[in-house]
Amino acid sequence: MFHITQSTKTFEETIINLTKALTDHQFGVLSTIPLSDKFVAKGLPFEGRITILDVCNPLEAYKVYTIDPLAVNFLPCKFIVREDNKGVRIEMIRPTELIKLMNNPELTAFAQKIEDVLLEVTKQV
Repeated sequence: MFHITQSTKTFEETIINLTKALTDHQFGVLSTIPLSDKFVAKGLPFEGRITILDVCNPLEAYKVYTIDPLAVNFLPCKFIVREDNKGVRIEMIRPTELIKLMNNPELTAFAQKIEDVLLEVTKQV
């Protein structure tokens, strides 16, 4: 269900390199959410860092919409960059796992194409 890649870079370098690799594959970062900062701001005990990147390729998102408008509920794709005592990792839910809920072979094939690109992105970081 999840794909997890260990990074050899720092937390900041991982986010920068991930953003560049996404751009190289026509994906943009719609939002960057420093989740761990939100925890700390609320006084919650938390060690490490977590940043969520919502990512999208609008042309591909539109294709999903034309196959089944309800499928946009699974967008955008997300990457999590996590730093803890195990190092820095890039995590994502595999699009193919989410789209299975739609029970649509055309969407499943499409999700596989997107997943292949996103897996390639993680290799470039």
